[in-house]
Amino acid sequence: MAGAADDGPQVTPTTGAAGETAYPDAWEADVVLHDGSTTHVRPIRPSDADALQAFHVGQSERSTYMRFFAPLERLSDRDLHRLVAVDHQDRAALVAVASGSDGEQIIAVARYDRIGTDDAEVAFNVADAHQGRGLGSVLLEHLAAAARERGVRRFVAEVLPQNGRMIGVFRDAGFEIRQHTDDGVVTVTFDIDPTDRSLEVMADREHRAEARSVRALLTARSVVVLGPGEGADPASMDARAAARVLESLAQGDPGVQVHVVGVAMPAGGADAPPAHVRAWPTLEDVPEPVDLAVVAVGPHEAPAAVRALAPLGVRGVVLLSTGFAETGPAGLERQRSLLRTTHGLGMRLVGPGSFGLVATGPGGPLNVSLATDPPPEGRIGLFCQSAPMAVTMLAAVRERGLGISELVSAGNRADVSGNDLMQFWGDDERTDVVGLHLESIGNPRKFTRVARRLAAVKPVVVVAGRSGPVVPAGHAVRPTHAPRRTLDEVLRQAGVVRVEDVHQLLDVAQLFAHQPLPAGRRVALLTSSPALTALAAQAASSSGLVVSGTTAVLAEDATPEEVRIVVDALYADPDSDAVAVVRVPTLDGRDHVLAEVVAAAAARTGRPTVACLDGLRGVTEALTAPGPDGRPRTVPAYPTPETALLALGRSARYARWRTDDRGHLVHPDGVDVRAARRVVAERLPAVPTGALPSDDGPLGAGPADAVPLDAVPLDAVPLDAVPLDAVPLDQEATAQLLACVGVAVLPAVHVRDADEAVAAAERIGWPVALKTTVPALRHRADLGGVRLDVVDEQELRVDVAEVLALAASHHADPAEAPLEVQAMAPHGSSCVVRSVEDPLFGPVISFGLAGDASDLLGDVTYGVPPLTDVDVAALVRSARAAPRLFGYRGLPALDVDALEDVIARVAVLADALPELRSLELNPVVVSERGAVVLGARAVLAHADRTDTPLRRLRR
Repeated sequence: MAGAADDGPQVTPTTGAAGETAYPDAWEADVVLHDGSTTHVRPIRPSDADALQAFHVGQSERSTYMRFFAPLERLSDRDLHRLVAVDHQDRAALVAVASGSDGEQIIAVARYDRIGTDDAEVAFNVADAHQGRGLGSVLLEHLAAAARERGVRRFVAEVLPQNGRMIGVFRDAGFEIRQHTDDGVVTVTFDIDPTDRSLEVMADREHRAEARSVRALLTARSVVVLGPGEGADPASMDARAAARVLESLAQGDPGVQVHVVGVAMPAGGADAPPAHVRAWPTLEDVPEPVDLAVVAVGPHEAPAAVRALAPLGVRGVVLLSTGFAETGPAGLERQRSLLRTTHGLGMRLVGPGSFGLVATGPGGPLNVSLATDPPPEGRIGLFCQSAPMAVTMLAAVRERGLGISELVSAGNRADVSGNDLMQFWGDDERTDVVGLHLESIGNPRKFTRVARRLAAVKPVVVVAGRSGPVVPAGHAVRPTHAPRRTLDEVLRQAGVVRVEDVHQLLDVAQLFAHQPLPAGRRVALLTSSPALTALAAQAASSSGLVVSGTTAVLAEDATPEEVRIVVDALYADPDSDAVAVVRVPTLDGRDHVLAEVVAAAAARTGRPTVACLDGLRGVTEALTAPGPDGRPRTVPAYPTPETALLALGRSARYARWRTDDRGHLVHPDGVDVRAARRVVAERLPAVPTGALPSDDGPLGAGPADAVPLDAVPLDAVPLDAVPLDAVPLDQEATAQLLACVGVAVLPAVHVRDADEAVAAAERIGWPVALKTTVPALRHRADLGGVRLDVVDEQELRVDVAEVLALAASHHADPAEAPLEVQAMAPHGSSCVVRSVEDPLFGPVISFGLAGDASDLLGDVTYGVPPLTDVDVAALVRSARAAPRLFGYRGLPALDVDALEDVIARVAVLADALPELRSLELNPVVVSERGAVVLGARAVLAHADRTDTPLRRLRR
């Protein structure tokens, strides 16, 4: 492919000597390609001249002609210098590189050259041997993001008519292209600002690529197990881990070819190893190709081991070894170095510190884990991080008699994460339910969009820390200043089913796997005593269910015929959506008749059912019966009524989420993100060279003086969460920025004395409001810092004197202008809308009604953009004081639509501008008609957001 010719991280150009733009490290990225392999994308360097010449010489005559419109056997020294010496501003180029025996090899190039204020000519060239892997589309996305950072708005490409593949890359990217032909050359032009279509295309390509890369791991039919070697202590963790995996593979599917290097061979019949297991002296002796490698070597030997695996065509590495990021900064750097090596060689990495992975087929079972007794085949896909949690999870699975489709332990999840597995499970026909145990969430924004897509078709059950992502040793996660409820909002927006621990996860998952979703929240109860009825009813109410009118008490000595009559009547009731059976005999033990009758009724009617029957737990034959289609249906059994009804309540809640309108992403009219970016660029100085932080940030904790945002009063900007290069905007610049997205701020005139106040009021028009700018009194009408409805000069002069005296008592600087005069807004309720850029979560929007009550009681709601119209409505209505906006106690209903419009515009601005570190609209007065912003403050700082719509892996 050749041709002439996701909104990326918003990074102001770094500058070096003599004002030249420095090398933009933030443009580097590891990406997954269409075939599931990986490569590294980075800006071109002057030192790439030889590699670029080798790339050019290796191209076919046709590819060279498509790129340069002329046959060029070699690039001249002048051309080479021009192509590699770019300024990363008006001329930029990206290369995709692969690691080889001779170092990095360039496999694709993309470049732009600015030809006007907003336009740039682009050209692409992909190595013949690597065409069809999606390199062109990846480079186009990343080059467009880089160009947008530099102010380019349109790409222009000149393409030969026969180069249909290149034209197809432009068209399939989701941009609206315009093309015309002149003198035998097709000129293609398109705007590169993201559109809903282009973002959808990027997300879909990311989904397919990451799913394919995970599928390659889980369907491996040839595995190499690499241990520490003959000289290693057989009692060491690495040696024992390698031996355990080898033992599992040796006892597993003989259709999986197993190669062994550096591990003692297991004994087979007559002391011979199984036929599908073969030992080799070194990796060089192993015949290629090999799909998957399991590595258990010392942390310092791991990079060399991965490089030695590359010639075998290995697609993924499961690293059981520890000694990486969990040991501290030096271990973190080892982990990052290993990851760079792995991705450069086109592989995915599971680990370090992984328990391994288990897959139950379709080609046959694959147990590449430390589990000696893997569970049977089933419909539940499980993901966890630490190896000990995998042990706990498998034990709980066996206890319930469950089957699984896959289990993956990511360890430190340096690469493969829960997001990757969710991408795979979205297409996996063998998985009906997904369960995730998350000790940390490294990329909440990507988690939200991936989980939301998956949850729309399959239930996703998640265990996550209650007070935000828990960060265990070894997990490179950015610190967060966001309030605890931010994680709750992330999970709510994603549509996942949140539970508290592994046992709840599997209790809920087994219900999803074996029973249909309930049509509503109404539940019928069948119990063995009035006391159990009351207990079950209380549990149902606590779980969000409504007990329908049908409840039945079945005596312990009921005959089989009485059991059938009662059960049939219960399932015949049209006013119930689900059934809970709670029978705990005090004398006779298990009731086999009731279990049989309930299983048959549930299978026959399709009514979701849970059971709490003595002696039964999980998936049992006693509660299994054939459905109308002949397939067996099982009613899951629980040890207590509370666990049974909690699972049923979560199922009903998820079913409602599936059927509710989840809305559409907000796109208010009159939003000009380009203009907002220009305002930011004009007021934010260039970043000093090397000032940009790394992607991962510190391990776990934030700065010692960090204060959670929910502990800060609503009217305080959390400057502790803002970096040292922060630039507070003045009133005029803040109003200009907000005007770009259609939010008007009612002007306020700063004055120092009564004469200036009167003059301002005369210009504005009476009545006016008088306010102090002293922080302790700002917005505090109750303390005398705000005077409303001032109707004439006499009243204004008295108010000025009183407010100045009050300001002086709070040590206001008389040299400053401590007063503001502002036109009166219509009367209504005052609200506060804020946005803060969090290092982990990105933009966090908060809403609350103004006043001490909201501050003291923490009556603030949160949302994480991008938001839908339904999300915005929920943000407003979730505040406990929200009834004041809807006609509380005879007050008139206010214009909530206008308020939601303001919030939507702030959300779009915050999502588009990671430089907007803090924005506060206080107050926003909502009246019967309209919402008026009376005050606004904003703080800018250089972009530091890890998640973008671009396809990129963890660095």
